[in-house]
Amino acid sequence: MKPPPLIEDIEAAHARIAPHLHRTPILTSRSLDCATGAELLFKCENFQKTGSFKARGATNAVLTLPPDVTGVATHSSGNHAAALAHAARLRALPAHVVMPATAPKAKRSAVEAYGGTVISCAPTLAAREEAAARVVAETGAALVPPFDDPRVVAGQGTAAVELIADAPGPLDLILVPVGGGGLLAGTLLAASAHAPRAAVIGVEPEAADDAARGFQSRMLQPQVLPVATIADGVTTAMSPMTFEIMCWLARDIVTVSEAAIAAAMRCIWERLKIIVEPSCALPLAAILERKVDVEGRRVGIILTGGNVDLDRLPWTI
Repeated sequence: MKPPPLIEDIEAAHARIAPHLHRTPILTSRSLDCATGAELLFKCENFQKTGSFKARGATNAVLTLPPDVTGVATHSSGNHAAALAHAARLRALPAHVVMPATAPKAKRSAVEAYGGTVISCAPTLAAREEAAARVVAETGAALVPPFDDPRVVAGQGTAAVELIADAPGPLDLILVPVGGGGLLAGTLLAASAHAPRAAVIGVEPEAADDAARGFQSRMLQPQVLPVATIADGVTTAMSPMTFEIMCWLARDIVTVSEAAIAAAMRCIWERLKIIVEPSCALPLAAILERKVDVEGRRVGIILTGGNVDLDRLPWTI
């Protein structure tokens, strides 16, 4: 297992990537506060470069690669792919990105727009990892995994550092979507240092519940395939590193229905007047479905991304 980053690594990552990325704002909604009985603070990583928080981890990883690196490679369903292609441009490096054939067209187009080369593969983790290993062997590129890398986790943790610093007061809860666990792990480490009284809770779809099963059993769980969820950004199973951090520091992992994800996504569009993707709506779905008690609490929610196929919105399918 790879060693997890330290809080010093997260703080160093924050200083390293700050000149290249946005310090995204926190939005609030009086109507949502009234409806939930809580103070909800939405950290808008959908406004981040490349449209998601993934730019943080990818940029930190690329900027810490040795000077003689000849290129970068990864496998990703979309947001990390675009983030790595964008980060590679900062160092004028070629980016080779393995994406499942089922990845949304908009996300594939984004990778290509940032100068990345897309290699298609079957929609399984094994196929993605095999294709990425082949690309690395053929090109000599440095592999930058989407979450199982301490440099990536440290970069993702910077979103929580900013959320905690910019909140109007101490946070009681922080809610985070869970896929491979990079954002959750980084958030847990940042919160343990900067907001130790805040409970961090991960949220995932009922149809992709490996983190919840693992949290209960304390054993790393595989993702059950095929994964039938509209939240395509969180369909990857956790790694041993992110899983260990989750078990060590998370307060809970909850799951939400597909209907709740779609309803929460639409609610954010209507109330906050911003575009978010389905995976981004998981924390609000947990609140609306009453999977997390937020009444009377100040709650930080990381809105993870806004890269959505506008021709396939969940309430129109």
